[in-house]
Amino acid sequence: MTAPRDVRGALAAIGRTDPRLCAFIDVWHEEASARLPGAARLPLAGLPFAVKGPTGIRSHAARRLIAAGGVPVGSTSVPGPGTYWQTWGLGAHGRTVNPWRSDRTPGGSSAGSAAAVAAELVELATGSDGAGSVRIPAAWCGVFGLKTTNGLLPSPDRSGLASAGVLARSAAHAHLYLRCVLDAYEPAVTRLPLRAVHSPDLGYADVDPEVEAVVRGAVRRLAAAGVIRLADTGCELLDPAAVWQAVRGGRAAAPDEELRRENDRRLDAFFADTPLLLTPVTPNRPHGHEGPGELFSTALTWAFNLSGHPAASVPAGFTPDGCPVGLQLVAQRGADVSLLAMAAAVERALTTVRP
Repeated sequence: MTAPRDVRGALAAIGRTDPRLCAFIDVWHEEASARLPGAARLPLAGLPFAVKGPTGIRSHAARRLIAAGGVPVGSTSVPGPGTYWQTWGLGAHGRTVNPWRSDRTPGGSSAGSAAAVAAELVELATGSDGAGSVRIPAAWCGVFGLKTTNGLLPSPDRSGLASAGVLARSAAHAHLYLRCVLDAYEPAVTRLPLRAVHSPDLGYADVDPEVEAVVRGAVRRLAAAGVIRLADTGCELLDPAAVWQAVRGGRAAAPDEELRRENDRRLDAFFADTPLLLTPVTPNRPHGHEGPGELFSTALTWAFNLSGHPAASVPAGFTPDGCPVGLQLVAQRGADVSLLAMAAAVERALTTVRP
């Protein structure tokens, strides 16, 4: 892990970079500086972090990070008025851009959090994930993202689909988050190789061939490095799109609930024998600022909001046109700390050469 940027350095970098990146809604210069003397004596020692959206400072995660000596430096962008939730964030200076390609979206809805971490303005940022809102921007901005097990941490989402999460420069940085926000935290030890299954489409998604090629190459590298041992089984689910929308809208009927239960049965059987599922995070690469059209960027993520499993996005590489691609890691419910340990092992083997 690299040495964390200090608060004053983070604020200066935000001042230089954010007029172009548009990752922040608000930056808290005076408040952050005032917190420093007390924070320096606590475990996080003044680690600067960002919070998602205008209400992020009130979240459970933000409060726990502050109590441990973290210093919030600002609130990050989320989709603004009149934009669809699938698309972009709106910062104080305008539309949030992808740090790798300014003509592309960073993903959402934790758009500014992902962009700020990718641009190295902060070490980590809080997020929330109801359909992929941490994992998708993490994948498209080339950073680490974790959606925690549903219900593990407090969430204001009445549908039960959204859970707290974190965007970070690495799984090691995300360990800082979990160590602070969980009441009981015990580091996990990972024994390699990990028994894993690679599902390129979960049985229903239409995946961009270049995205699939990057993920398939990453899986091959993990196997060659001895990080995973691929099982000769698969993981196929029923397409959860209509069910997710019905649950979110509060109108789930009997057929929706039965499809959800069937996917739960399949996942329970899968994780009874296999600790790790690998898929692409998204079926597509970062799209332009006009939006994704009819394509659901959430096709491979929202199944695990319905099922409640923890899931992470690890940078897997880049498409030929320079767009980051994420590898999704999914583990058993409640295995968040073990998932982070698995992700750290995966990261070490997938150190990517930036284009």
